Amino acid sequence: MADYYKTEDEVVAVVGGFEDCTTSKEDFNHLSHLTVATYYLLSSGPDEAFRRVCSGLLRFITHHGVNPGKYNEPLTRAWIEEIQKVIEEAPPHSSLVDATNLIIERLGNHRITIEPTNSAPDQ
Repeated sequence: MADYYKTEDEVVAVVGGFEDCTTSKEDFNHLSHLTVATYYLLSSGPDEAFRRVCSGLLRFITHHGVNPGKYNEPLTRAWIEEIQKVIEEAPPHSSLVDATNLIIERLGNHRITIEPTNSAPDQ
């Protein structure tokens, strides 16, 4: 397994930069998203992690002036579910660092596509 993070402090720093919006929008990449979601999942359950990621992303994009249309709640839910699956497959009692590195190794190059919903009736 690759060592993306070596210490818990490194993971916590990514989460802190996200939460207080001190990380630039350019520096908050896919691996950062995975890191934050993993941290939240390990410190709470899936529903609470989802709530925290959603509210954090909305705060982050608002702070950085990002088009709110880029936020996609079903996509966020799908990522939480994928990350939770990997956590459940991890060795029991994995550390925050080991679990985060495993998530990044398995999902770092993974992409999820959510089909747009069409609420218009068929014609």
